[in-house]
Amino acid sequence: MKHLTVEELDAITEIETTSNILRLTTRLTGMRFSAISKMTESYWVACAVHDELHFGLEVGDELRVEATLCNQARANRKSIIIEHASKDPVFWEHPLPKAHGFESYISLPIVFSDGTVFGTLCALDVLPKQLENPQMFEILSIFTRLIGTTLELQRSRA
Repeated sequence: MKHLTVEELDAITEIETTSNILRLTTRLTGMRFSAISKMTESYWVACAVHDELHFGLEVGDELRVEATLCNQARANRKSIIIEHASKDPVFWEHPLPKAHGFESYISLPIVFSDGTVFGTLCALDVLPKQLENPQMFEILSIFTRLIGTTLELQRSRA
């Protein structure tokens, strides 16, 4: 876990509702995998994971950042929503959904008050899901603000 500090991991764990946020994310989206990630210029790091899909990622696992769609959410500071990757006009030819076998995906950036991006709240599933739901998106956005605020408070104490 060289890209995730003990303090960051503690702060995420301290969010008493982290497991509930991830479980609720899967319930709201209908997807069976959700995670909170930290992103650096080079790495995506799993900070917390809820995996009913048995996708295989665990806390502390690292991926090259360019091997993730979350990287686009981080770079653009905009959410990514894919309901059916193989039929999506933007992502139907993208290698990542094909390589990892997922059809539905959502990623929301976790942004600090100074504009820096910590990482993402993301979810995915091998089955297509209906994700264009403003109420669901609003709730997930509240989750990212809660996570970001908690991490920022921890960062200011350190």
